[in-house]
Amino acid sequence: MILKRISILNYKNLAEVELSFSPKLNCFFGQNGMGKTNLLDAIYFLSFCKSAGNPIDSQNILHGQEFFVIQGFYEAEDGTPEEIYCGMKHRSKKQFKRNKKEYSRFSDHIGFLPLVLVSPADTGLIAGGSEERRRFMDIVISQYDKEYLEALVRYNKALAQRNSLLKSEIPVDEELFAVWEEMMAQAGELIFRKREAFISEFIPTFQSIYSFISQDKEQVGLTYQSHARDASLLEVIRQSRAKDRIVGFSLHGIHKDELNMLLGDFAIKKEGSQGQNKTYLVALKLAQFDFLKRTGSTVPLLLLDDIFDKLDASRVEQIVKLVAGDSFGQIFITDTNREHLDRILRKVGGGFKIFKVEQGTIHEMEEEQ
Repeated sequence: MILKRISILNYKNLAEVELSFSPKLNCFFGQNGMGKTNLLDAIYFLSFCKSAGNPIDSQNILHGQEFFVIQGFYEAEDGTPEEIYCGMKHRSKKQFKRNKKEYSRFSDHIGFLPLVLVSPADTGLIAGGSEERRRFMDIVISQYDKEYLEALVRYNKALAQRNSLLKSEIPVDEELFAVWEEMMAQAGELIFRKREAFISEFIPTFQSIYSFISQDKEQVGLTYQSHARDASLLEVIRQSRAKDRIVGFSLHGIHKDELNMLLGDFAIKKEGSQGQNKTYLVALKLAQFDFLKRTGSTVPLLLLDDIFDKLDASRVEQIVKLVAGDSFGQIFITDTNREHLDRILRKVGGGFKIFKVEQGTIHEMEEEQ
């Protein structure tokens, strides 16, 4: 899928933006705080029905305005045009439409426009809690597997209901616990199997990309932990009920799964340098792209937001070689350093556009001769 054109009104600091894109490479440069990341976030919104940075939709409306609108005009591999519309007003429900037909459920749209974003916020994958790493798995798998996304919705609903019962100050019928625990276990077992299969297939690609970027300087790994691995998930949840009542929430289940990120035999969170951490994150996301490309029906969009910070020249050069190759489809890349972008453009040759971003306005630059 190619994003041919975007129209933005009042999204974050982007008051009015109309841009047409190259089907290959689109570069945006400017100082921090000018709106480069906000543009990528608008593209992300069109794929995931939400912002990558702020989940409260109304807070993404430009200050002093009542609404935002984002429209994306795409073209499928067979030439079929697709129009995606998102609109949000203060104190109103968000609207999401495909070819002017409104979605009844936002989850029906997930996966239609596969997308991978690499950004400074990815540091949370290493430094943050386990929920960040579960979200990484969920974002990847949900884009190609509707059954997984539906199971995730069911599991989270059952978990919320069980937690509500655990907090209750009045006696609760044991049968009510049984109903929600069975739903958690049924959905959770499916989620566990799909996460395990994904990680098993994902690891070799991730390790190969990391080795290429680091030029074999370090070895990395991933291991997946889950309460569903060692016993029946239903039994694990049931046996934890008495303890869960004391603390007021569910201590066991796939909502506690962990993805261990390793540098050598140790947690990269404790052992990794800034450059190693950044290499790890970039390799994770590029492996995610490769996985979605192989499992899906369309090539994902790739958004690279300020990815060269904290990396030495040799690792920057290796990433440039990767993204300038033929393995990727349409790419959107931002940087404050025009030299980084020029190095990529020299590698790519033709098929690019470059844009300057200043105070929420974006204009296309003429190609330098």
